[in-house]
Amino acid sequence: MIVRNLDDITDTEADIKEPNWRSKRIVLAKDKAGFSVHETTLYAGTVNDFWYANHIEAVFIVEGEGEVTDKATGETYQLRPGSLYLLDKHDKHQVRPKTDMRAVCVFNPPITGREVHDENGVYPLVVEDDMAS
Repeated sequence: MIVRNLDDITDTEADIKEPNWRSKRIVLAKDKAGFSVHETTLYAGTVNDFWYANHIEAVFIVEGEGEVTDKATGETYQLRPGSLYLLDKHDKHQVRPKTDMRAVCVFNPPITGREVHDENGVYPLVVEDDMAS
């Protein structure tokens, strides 16, 4: 059994801080669960272009409001606490938080924690080394 608290992650290497967002990686590939779990806060007034070409992501909004746009169709969806969007087709999307927006995100395959968004908003597919514990 693994038990963690966000306080255990805050200001560690698993707490990724970017100008537009902050992501606390709670469960990572090294935990061998088959998925990763992150708490991500997107900052009010930012525009965030993402494309997880190598991952499926589910995003559950727990706090704040904003919108997500499917860049293929142009369709925009309003987000508020209780909303979930699933990027089941590796969808290119844009997230625009109206207020600070806190979400719980699940990735499959799991994130190792070493990924960095490239110029297209893509995480590369990084495989956890078999030697990791």
